Amino acid sequence: MEETHRQRKIAGVLQKDLVAILQKAAQEGMKGVIISVSKVSVTSDLSIAKVYLSIFPSEKRAQIVEGIKSNTVLIRHELAKLTRNQLRKMPELLFFGDDSLDYIEKIDKSLKGDDENPIKNPEILPRRKKK
Repeated sequence: MEETHRQRKIAGVLQKDLVAILQKAAQEGMKGVIISVSKVSVTSDLSIAKVYLSIFPSEKRAQIVEGIKSNTVLIRHELAKLTRNQLRKMPELLFFGDDSLDYIEKIDKSLKGDDENPIKNPEILPRRKKK
């Protein structure tokens, strides 16, 4: 189902304000970590917002996403204060790590020829299991 104009508008407001909250927290507590909100999608009843986080360096992604999930109540409260004049009810926030940058980097390496060639060495490909 396609998103409505209202869903996109609310997702944009949430994304902008979440970036401000998370980057402020990253500056205060985690030096050398960049957190960006790559996408926010809101359900049709506006009760749940899925937030996709792009985190650099990617080695710390799982740890940081878990930390953010554990602080969801505080983040939601801060977000509610920022959007109090725009939203009646704050949607529930679900955070996910976005690995699209890793995927792009892997494709880029393959195109440049930095990775091992699977045609020359088929052993690096995962084996399919027979049913």
